[in-house]
Amino acid sequence: MKLEFKTYDDAELLILLSGEFDAAGTTIIRPELERITAEPGPVDVIVDIGQVSFLDSSGIGAIVFLFKRLRMQNRRLRIRSAHGQPAQLLELLRVHKAIPVELSQPAEAAPCPA
Repeated sequence: MKLEFKTYDDAELLILLSGEFDAAGTTIIRPELERITAEPGPVDVIVDIGQVSFLDSSGIGAIVFLFKRLRMQNRRLRIRSAHGQPAQLLELLRVHKAIPVELSQPAEAAPCPA
């Protein structure tokens, strides 16, 4: 699991995740998630999972942990670019009822040559 941060005008923090968001991946990024919630930061936090190939209950737990901690600080969390298995699990567990989830749009098929 890889993690990258981008901040925009001190108003928005983008967290780009890639790889498998499972127990092993969660162990790797958990200290960074704790750091985000321990320090003052942008009000809007976006977790981009467009490059996440697999999500399990450990990953969901990490997202919920981040959501609850941010909410206690009057900050907001949003999930972006959900697709495939991660999007299916988020929908199945109804995560979108508490945390806004943006699904990635499927790529349009290229026209077939005649």
